[in-house]
Amino acid sequence: MAKQPMLKFVKVERDMPTKRTAEDRKQDFNEIYAEFAAAKANEQASRCSQCGVPYCQNHCPLHNNIPDWLNMTATGRLEEAYAISQSTNTFPEICGRICPQDRLCEGNCVIEQSGHGTVTIGAVEKYITDTAWDNGWVKPIVPDAERTESVGIIGAGPGGLAAADMLRRAGIQVTIYDRYDRAGGLLTYGIPGFKLEKDVVMRRNKLLEDGGVRFVLNCNIGEDLSFDEIREQHDAVIIATGVYKTRDLQGPGAGAKGIVRAIDYLTASNKASFGDEVAELVDGTLNAEGKSVVVIGGGDTAMDCVRTAIRQGATSVKCLYRRDRANMPGSQREVQNAEEEGAEFVWLAAPKAFAGDPVTSVKVQQMRLGAPDASGRQSPEVIEGADFDESADLVIKALGFEPEDLPKLWGTDGLEVTRWGTVKANFGTGETSLDGVYAVGDIVRGASLVVWAIRDGRDTAQAILEKFNAKAAIAAE
Repeated sequence: MAKQPMLKFVKVERDMPTKRTAEDRKQDFNEIYAEFAAAKANEQASRCSQCGVPYCQNHCPLHNNIPDWLNMTATGRLEEAYAISQSTNTFPEICGRICPQDRLCEGNCVIEQSGHGTVTIGAVEKYITDTAWDNGWVKPIVPDAERTESVGIIGAGPGGLAAADMLRRAGIQVTIYDRYDRAGGLLTYGIPGFKLEKDVVMRRNKLLEDGGVRFVLNCNIGEDLSFDEIREQHDAVIIATGVYKTRDLQGPGAGAKGIVRAIDYLTASNKASFGDEVAELVDGTLNAEGKSVVVIGGGDTAMDCVRTAIRQGATSVKCLYRRDRANMPGSQREVQNAEEEGAEFVWLAAPKAFAGDPVTSVKVQQMRLGAPDASGRQSPEVIEGADFDESADLVIKALGFEPEDLPKLWGTDGLEVTRWGTVKANFGTGETSLDGVYAVGDIVRGASLVVWAIRDGRDTAQAILEKFNAKAAIAAE
């Protein structure tokens, strides 16, 4: 009888790839986890119980066929594992690195529920795709036949890139327009290298370019090119701009020098990692070196800022969040990594005012959790008379992102938006109020996960293909 390659969760303990020491990883922006060795990846994949109802798959926005590619990995069939993984996920090596697996696939693993510790799905996913790249299994797109239809995509983030990949595979002519000098959106300029090394993103961009996707970079819609001009040039247009407008701070002194936006701070740091000359880093405006840093916010962007400041050489880094640890939106894994590296979290604390210009300190008001709000989450309440001061030479606002006013920015009529400013679009197809115009990702959902943007991009590409095919069928009659 053949030896059972799976269901080893009772005998084999959960294990993660080796994590570099905090002292070591503070010195650079390289990823903090080592790669799984083949034997370790096989061992950890073999812990999967191959359950009849795979909750990991059900709770993945892309419904990745996780049990099958774990089985393939456990039995050494890595090229097949990659093929299965790539069939549902445009960027598995990126999701393997930055998805909050603890809230999605791993957090819903059946063996985790039974007390055996979840399968390390994210690390195995990363291993499979990195192995595929190393072995030359990842090939540029070669469509079976070229088609005449053309799609313009505004925004080169994960949603736009995922849509471009699917459309090119079907032979559609694709042009992506983006305001930055490199494609990737937040993958390139918003997420630090210690979570997602930039060559991982750049090689995907090059693969798309080699497959026939055309990139028009340094292009601001409404300035360099009008929205109407893009619509005229293409049979369909996808809006995939993401959300970049920063929620602002309130209170006296909030406009002082030394109080900066998270997106500006992270972009400057990431540009430097490419070897770019960044004036704001040189003059200290967006540089934490030698400074007392206060980061305001509790999401993953705040964690990115905290950990970047440590690597830049801040003398102290504190993160203020108005709720407690259990109620913060960011990944608990990221909080742990930040604490290991020397960051301090000040829970139940919110800024009230700022002293100095440039800023010298933050007046902090202590909070407590009160009655639940409409979502069921406890609302923070101010504890009167419990204010205190935190020294700060640099304050980073990481309070989340909101959509820009696209109809006004682009001077276009008829593009309907919601009361939150997001583009009103069908969640299944991405169709907007304008004929032939679609929208995907954060500009529809609000600030969300990369994996959801990928899902939206793929769904909308499929909807566009179906519409093109229907028109072609009518024309052929």
